[in-house]
Amino acid sequence: QVQLVESGGGSVQAGGSLRLSCAASQYADTFYSMAWFRQSPGKEREGVAVRYRVAGLTYYSDSVKGRATIDQDNAKNTVYLLLDSLVPEDTAMYYCAAKSAYSNDWWYDVRAYNYWGQGTQVTVSS
Repeated sequence: QVQLVESGGGSVQAGGSLRLSCAASQYADTFYSMAWFRQSPGKEREGVAVRYRVAGLTYYSDSVKGRATIDQDNAKNTVYLLLDSLVPEDTAMYYCAAKSAYSNDWWYDVRAYNYWGQGTQVTVSS
């Protein structure tokens, strides 16, 4: 049973930074890709960033492009999301997701992922 455990969320003022962590129960590089999503109350879950095993290719949503970095430490089986220049609109529950194999889905499609963490809350105050 694969487990993903997020941490690093919290309350921060606008303009600040946070680094979210996602610890996997198995070697992180065995996944085809790992991603971060977020969801605010009343909104759909939104893809934020993805990192593919192949060449470490990354993509970001327009809402965080230029402010976010997704990275992976295989020695720790952990994927990170660094968010800079936080704004109140970044307030959400952030989820880690892992995809075990290729599928013909967009990276930000929640249906593409096999495994999900429980989430970590990020609250940005103005």
